[in-house]
Amino acid sequence: MTDLHNSDRPPAGVLDSPSDELADSDYSLGQDNIEGKLGPIGFDIHNPVFAISALTVVAFVAYTLFLPEQANSVFSLLFSTVTKGFDWFFIGSADIFVILCLVLVVSPYGKIRLGGKEATPEFSYMSWFSMLFAAGMGIGLMFYGVSEPISHFSSALGGTTVGADGVRTDWAPLGAAATQEEAIRLGMAASIFHWGLHPWAIYAVVGLSLAFFSYNRGLPLTIRSAFYPIFGERVWGWPGHIIDILAVFATLFGLATSLGLGAVQANSGFNKLFGMPIDSTWQVILITGITAVALVSVVRGLEAGVKLLSEINMGLAVLLVMFVVIAGPSMILLPDVLNYLGAYLQYLPALSSPVGREDVNFMQGWTSFYWAWWISWSPFVGMFIARVSRGRTVREFLVSVLLIPSLVCVLWMSIFGGAAISQIVNDGYTAVQQAALPVQLFTMLDAMPWATITSFVGIVLVIVFFVTSSDSGSLVIDTIAAGGKVDAPAPQRVFWCLFEGLIAIVLLLSAGGLKSLQSMVISTGLPFTIVLLIMCVAIWRGLASEPR
Repeated sequence: MTDLHNSDRPPAGVLDSPSDELADSDYSLGQDNIEGKLGPIGFDIHNPVFAISALTVVAFVAYTLFLPEQANSVFSLLFSTVTKGFDWFFIGSADIFVILCLVLVVSPYGKIRLGGKEATPEFSYMSWFSMLFAAGMGIGLMFYGVSEPISHFSSALGGTTVGADGVRTDWAPLGAAATQEEAIRLGMAASIFHWGLHPWAIYAVVGLSLAFFSYNRGLPLTIRSAFYPIFGERVWGWPGHIIDILAVFATLFGLATSLGLGAVQANSGFNKLFGMPIDSTWQVILITGITAVALVSVVRGLEAGVKLLSEINMGLAVLLVMFVVIAGPSMILLPDVLNYLGAYLQYLPALSSPVGREDVNFMQGWTSFYWAWWISWSPFVGMFIARVSRGRTVREFLVSVLLIPSLVCVLWMSIFGGAAISQIVNDGYTAVQQAALPVQLFTMLDAMPWATITSFVGIVLVIVFFVTSSDSGSLVIDTIAAGGKVDAPAPQRVFWCLFEGLIAIVLLLSAGGLKSLQSMVISTGLPFTIVLLIMCVAIWRGLASEPR
């Protein structure tokens, strides 16, 4: 295996298949970079992407710290405007990404190999899947794996309510449910919908585009390279600068949201096990401590850092899943996995419809937020996937990135969410339903043997997912801000890692707390959705021109 900080891929302009017109770019990797030293600290940064991104982030942190009430008002306005005014846009765009991926899987383009006909994979399937899963879904599944199925089940069972203006005020998905069994199936289908094909299609579009234009066209591994078929040489100018800057912002705020969720859940877990107070002070301490661990991993690099942590994470996650299956209502859980998968496929057309919906709260407060969150994560996860996917065919890439993680998410939601719902419906254990959202996972485990041990494993999983996300996110942001260089000086990765933690802290400390985190992620996700739609055209044109 190779260390991708010192990848042996061809430099810009040196191609495995040089016959294509996209090989004519005169751009050389790092030509716009500024290199130098500040004392003992070296730097190699893209001008002007690094400067604009860094200064804007510093200004944002200062504004949120010194004017928290005003900042919260702005964040709330952004959240309301974007979710209510652009819900159809987020949902319709996500549908396009899924359709594109499925078409490419069955098309002749699926035979194209990333890196050329002779390229071979650099990572085993197990290492590859571990990194995909840890980077793409980690903290979110731990946070929402129990709470979201319970929420949708409860709201679906509660039926619909309509306000004086004729608009529904309930949070039930679609038209709610008439029976308990239907509420279970609809609740699980809605949960799987938010973690299945659509988010992974978002990641797959970005990852495939970056991998193809980097490995098959010799362009720098940065977001702008995917737009060469659209902008030509102008992609190295301001159109490309704007694309990369948007990618940095989207990634920073997407990661900050996940880090904030992770800190709140870890705080709740430590409170349950050791009596740690649940407050912002301890959450800041947790973010600070875990960011410090992430800094060590960042400096160690991809092989010794992210890969190792991802494999540890996958092992712990498998152990926790197996424990819940064995100690929980296993006779109910295992057959119901197929039942819930069937429910997901049954309700998928209605859940993914961008128009004609009456379930406005569910559509805007859940689906629009999720799609904006996944889109804001897509530069980070997509580039990370691209960096570890050289040598795979397009079909192998899309099946592995789209279908396999989706099935893992179906299993996770079915087992954890199904266990919690079974406790409520069959055992009368309502404590899990009444618990605060961040602690519902631990409350579910309370009703099983060895609750202290499994809850501690759950906390460790949250923390390691936290570290993995911060680590791999820092590597990706630094690559973008270094003009596509994957071996830029380590202090730059440290800088971005520190600011990911700092943004999570200042948004948690602001008047809106988690709401502020959600507001920023959905606001940065909106402009980047437009970027992704253009990227769909670019990757299709690129694949169409590739010799097969």
